[in-house]
Amino acid sequence: MTAAAQPLDRRDSIDSAAVAFMLLLTFSWGMNGVAAKLATLGFNPIFLNVARSGIAAAVVFLWCFWRSVPLFNKDGTLWSGILAGLLFGGEFILVFMALEFTTVGRSSLLINTMPFWVLVGAHFWLGERMTILKFSGLVLAFCGVAVVFSDRLGGEGASTLFGDMLGLTAGFLWAVTTLVVKGSRLSAAGAEKVLLYQLVVSSLMAIPLVPLSGPAIRDVTPVAVGALLFQAVYVVAFTYILWFWLMRRYPAAGLSSFAFLSPAFSVICGWLVLDEPLTWKIFLALGLIGAGLSLVNRPQRKRADVTE
Repeated sequence: MTAAAQPLDRRDSIDSAAVAFMLLLTFSWGMNGVAAKLATLGFNPIFLNVARSGIAAAVVFLWCFWRSVPLFNKDGTLWSGILAGLLFGGEFILVFMALEFTTVGRSSLLINTMPFWVLVGAHFWLGERMTILKFSGLVLAFCGVAVVFSDRLGGEGASTLFGDMLGLTAGFLWAVTTLVVKGSRLSAAGAEKVLLYQLVVSSLMAIPLVPLSGPAIRDVTPVAVGALLFQAVYVVAFTYILWFWLMRRYPAAGLSSFAFLSPAFSVICGWLVLDEPLTWKIFLALGLIGAGLSLVNRPQRKRADVTE
């Protein structure tokens, strides 16, 4: 799929095609959590991030070369692309750091405050009007995520405040990255180019941190290597391009609200692949998230013009 040299077809609301794509993306990102857990058995998390981004960048570059997608034309995206890459890299570094100081449940909950930041930022920066209905929908969906992790939120003796703040900041950087892509010249660039900016810059950011986080190679197995390739080739090189392609066409707040599904899908995928426990809470959570998404993405009624 290439977004280069194609006329933009911007939509004012989330339609059925966008819903279908976002269900695919969020389920894939839920599977990514399982793949990351399997991959970290063989590789250091920071090295894994560098390797995943490097492999994905090579795949995307080869795709662009094969499809003659322009990457080096002067389109005024350099500085915004570098900024997006720095934000993207900073987000993932903070995610890994947060897990050293807080629980997975608390970290996941705080990272998924991202749609709230996007809703506010899109209101003031992108002109996407924030309404009480949209905000209420986000709160309802967020409550669904809280239900998923309600039995995993407690700290383990030590204070989790520092890790919690890292997770919250990671969610904020995720939102700012989305707003930069949507509100700058990157919104008119090809999705492949937008992704390559972020992969290359974030990899360069993370390389110096690899020696500081333990041995890069732990116990390389076919499962760990397969999980790494699944993340790099499918999750990063394919689903991220699809995400940026959607970002060019649909409202940022509406698309971002679907991120609440990823933690729920991650729990379901953990049950399917890793035989982790699955309780009634996940179904309650999916109901709350679904109700919240319907409120956030309900089309607004347009006032009819009144003529005398």
